[in-house]
Amino acid sequence: MDVTSILDQLNVAQQEAVTSDRRSVLVLAGAGSGKTRVLVHRIAWKIQVDSISPYAILAVTFTNKSSREMRERIDQLLGMSLRGMWVGTFHGLAHRLLKAHWREAGLRENFQILDSDDQLRLVKRLMKTLDLDEARWPPRQAQWWINNQKDEGLRAAHIQETGDLQLTTMLRIYREYEANCAQLGVIDFAELLLRALDLWRQYADILDHYQARFKHILVDEFQDTNAVQYAWLRLLAGNKCQVTAVGDDDQSIYGWRGAKVENILSYERDFEATHVIRLEQNYRSTSNILCAANAVIEKNSERLGKKLWTEAGEGEPIALYAAFNEHDEARYIADRLHQWVSEGQRRDAAAILYRSNAQSRVLEAALLQADIPYRIYGGQRFYERLEIKNALAYLRVMLNVNDDTAFERVVNIPPRGIGERTIDAIRQHARQSETSLWAASEAIVSSQSMAGRARNALASFLQLINKMSQGLESTTLIEQAETAIQQSGLIELYRREKGERGRARIENLEELVAACSNFQAEVSDEPALPQFLDQVALDAGDRQAGEDQDAVQLMTLHSAKGLEFPLVFIAGVEENLFPHKMSLDEPGRLEEERRLAYVGITRAMQKLYLTFAECRTIYGSESYNSISRFVRDIPSEVIEEVRIHNTVARPTSYAKSTMHSDTGEATGFGLGQQIRHPIYGEGVILNFEGIGPRARVHVQFEQVGIKILILASAKLTAA
Repeated sequence: MDVTSILDQLNVAQQEAVTSDRRSVLVLAGAGSGKTRVLVHRIAWKIQVDSISPYAILAVTFTNKSSREMRERIDQLLGMSLRGMWVGTFHGLAHRLLKAHWREAGLRENFQILDSDDQLRLVKRLMKTLDLDEARWPPRQAQWWINNQKDEGLRAAHIQETGDLQLTTMLRIYREYEANCAQLGVIDFAELLLRALDLWRQYADILDHYQARFKHILVDEFQDTNAVQYAWLRLLAGNKCQVTAVGDDDQSIYGWRGAKVENILSYERDFEATHVIRLEQNYRSTSNILCAANAVIEKNSERLGKKLWTEAGEGEPIALYAAFNEHDEARYIADRLHQWVSEGQRRDAAAILYRSNAQSRVLEAALLQADIPYRIYGGQRFYERLEIKNALAYLRVMLNVNDDTAFERVVNIPPRGIGERTIDAIRQHARQSETSLWAASEAIVSSQSMAGRARNALASFLQLINKMSQGLESTTLIEQAETAIQQSGLIELYRREKGERGRARIENLEELVAACSNFQAEVSDEPALPQFLDQVALDAGDRQAGEDQDAVQLMTLHSAKGLEFPLVFIAGVEENLFPHKMSLDEPGRLEEERRLAYVGITRAMQKLYLTFAECRTIYGSESYNSISRFVRDIPSEVIEEVRIHNTVARPTSYAKSTMHSDTGEATGFGLGQQIRHPIYGEGVILNFEGIGPRARVHVQFEQVGIKILILASAKLTAA
């Protein structure tokens, strides 16, 4: 048989992965190593050479887009349509299974799937039935908790109560949620997989049928599987089915979403006689970029190990720019993009990556000022984000209580018992009396024309706004912003929203305070608040580029996985920002941060810029962070520092910024000394970098954790 079309243009390792006849195969596919090609060609090999029916092959991908692409490439390679072949996401395949066995799965024939918004609405309704205060028990947190339990394979009946109020309350909601879903005949996305797993566990004949049908299972992005998905695969595979898992433990970056890197690390143990194949030849990036990526990731201890290489040549060195602050950093990136475009390159061939969503505000402002079209990939512009709109609405009501649009937005955010019926009554009163919603609310409270509970909630809101608005003329814009996010309860609301999303919302609110600080420094005449709100409205009018417009791509490092760009900037490579400060105390999370750095570096094809700010304004205060440990891991021979006027040199200073235990010579302070800071309060000196007044001092504060300060401007005193 002529297999040239299948094996042609594959390298030796790829050919080995395609042709292996072992029952269990684990393909460790490094970034840019052609894993999709291997999957497609292995399916073609199984069909043409091993004579396996296309309908006896199950291929699992992680996105619908990947499923479509795989199907199209298989059809093209074989020159025939395989429309009936089982290719899809975990959720798509589970849905197909449950549609075929709805009765055994305990479902209605025409069961419906709840999307995330519908699920949240149902949770909110149930919490009202249970008389739970949304301010104390945010519905989104309950939704996250329920989905997390399902991803771990746990139903409410499986979870033991411990007397903990948080767990007891979540279990009450979970039980009520399960009962209502059964009554309504609906299931959510997490339930698709859990119900499919239960189906096979409870009906041996159905499991036997599918184990006999599928001779070979192929799984893409194996490092991103969660507990239920892994159990689902192991049960289906049984003792006879061949399994090919393709993934990269070095690119497992979704632990906060339930993905378990342990699945790929334990594959050899759980699938006997596994043949491990490493795809290490990279077809995307230059040698210098890969050298940096290898050096960063090899510091992780929990990995299977591989080393990327390329035949593409050394390429340009990685550029490292030390900015004075975040505005200088953003201007530098905008300047380099202008140069890139002036050389005839397309804007959409360039991407700016960042660890935190909040970083986008300053970058967006610099790109708008430089007239560079941009697009936020998979997200919203800073001032269009939900939490920012809520905070701005509070500022608008503080400035003008008769701003009906702002009033209506925040009257029940955070939830305070002012439901839609109450708001409708306020609207009706305002129309009849031709007054604002605020005036109508005051009249309703005064006349006691509303039920006691709703009236009391409305009265409390009016009192809150009056309190927040007091002394508006005598406070700074920064203080006004802090009032808007603190006294309103927004910070506390999002603090209870678990996971990466809640943390991102808080960081965005902190960045709003920084925006107010920057704006106040630029305006000379008071009051600043109305000017700031006007400027935000004007900025919101400058929309990001359309889908068909040539524009620079902005995105978080998490969003960048699977993408590639000739030119890449990674902004904010600083300790406490990247790696994120929340990861520093947990080895597992720090390893995931390092994998995130590896993913970011390997997005670059030709040129990579790393930028950091020596001083960054966070939450209205200046913060001095040292350069990221990930940069310090990169060999000096592949990196060059860009200095003032864009001159370059081999790195000297960045390697010296490694934390070391100076004694505090000539500073007036010593290691372990108790000190006091005017903003951060009391703390303990952990470390010094340098000597004399310009030394950087590392301080562990009781309230805000570790800060790195320039001693000359820190205003420290002995405690």
